Amino acid sequence: MRKALLLVLSIAVTPPAVANPLSADAAARFAQLALDCVQREYPNKISHVLASDDDVRPARELTPVFYGCFDWHSDVHGHWLLARLARLYPDAPFARPARAALARSFTPTGVAAEVAYLEGPGRASFERPYGLAWLLALAAELRVWDDADARAWSTTLAPLERAAAARLAAWLPKLAYPIRTGEHNQTAFSFGLTWDWAVITGDTAMQALLREKADAFYRRDRNCPIAFEPSGEDFLSPCLAEADFMRRVLAPAEFAAWLKGFLPGLPRAAKPWLAPGIVTDRSDPKLAHIDGLNLSRAWMLRGIARGLPARDPRRVALESAATAHAEAALPAVTGEHYEGGHWLGTFAVYLMTQNWRNAR
Repeated sequence: MRKALLLVLSIAVTPPAVANPLSADAAARFAQLALDCVQREYPNKISHVLASDDDVRPARELTPVFYGCFDWHSDVHGHWLLARLARLYPDAPFARPARAALARSFTPTGVAAEVAYLEGPGRASFERPYGLAWLLALAAELRVWDDADARAWSTTLAPLERAAAARLAAWLPKLAYPIRTGEHNQTAFSFGLTWDWAVITGDTAMQALLREKADAFYRRDRNCPIAFEPSGEDFLSPCLAEADFMRRVLAPAEFAAWLKGFLPGLPRAAKPWLAPGIVTDRSDPKLAHIDGLNLSRAWMLRGIARGLPARDPRRVALESAATAHAEAALPAVTGEHYEGGHWLGTFAVYLMTQNWRNAR
């Protein structure tokens, strides 16, 4: 176990410009976390509105593609993890079982049932926005994978992809206020995933909607109270997620000026800033969220740094804080407790692959 932890710790401090920061051994460990759960039925926490007695059914019947990994959204991004790692490591031993799991999941019948479930009565807010945004991230991953099977899976998933995008597109014009929590309902993080999907698919209408919300919700924000973070069950930073979304929307010089007002305390040199969160009990599903917070903070900090002009002095402090958060969190992604093991692998892979030349 100590050797494995040191391995993960070593990849955490790899400079983000390196093309391949994730070792094959670490990738295999993270892939196994997803393989162990994407088709594991129990334990299961469903967010489910009952319209009649007919809705009293197990998750494998209600949502026959995404019924594992404890909850729907975790199963969605568990499939994303398998797709990304199988794409980046096509010859790794785990690639074959990863592809088999994807093939088992992505069937026309299963996807049709997922669409029917999503569009059923009383489900207007189902997995909105977090799970829907991860569904679009999964669809985007399949789209950029130059592989015959991936193209077939992408075609199979397309009806659910369209339904998820339509659900978000219908919701955004009606959303009058941002959601600034540190958990699933937060808008900024999901806006970022959705933006990336819209860029890959060329969906200019979705990009326009998100630009409108960026301007209405976030453009005039100043002095984000990052000292108030984290709350006790956060796995997303409200302040950093907002900045990580805005760097997608704004040009570097414009983003640099906005960030000065938004996070005025961000050092312009290599000074300690933003300590990682402390996890007190990894067997508690809510307290274990803080490991996810440290992972997501790490990728958001690096994203914010990349959004700034190359010579901006704040990049040093951002990269330093990102490394500290990665060092704090990556050794904890072991799968020892299913409470974290069913989802933290995705966050680790998202962090460690976001800077690859051939990955989003």
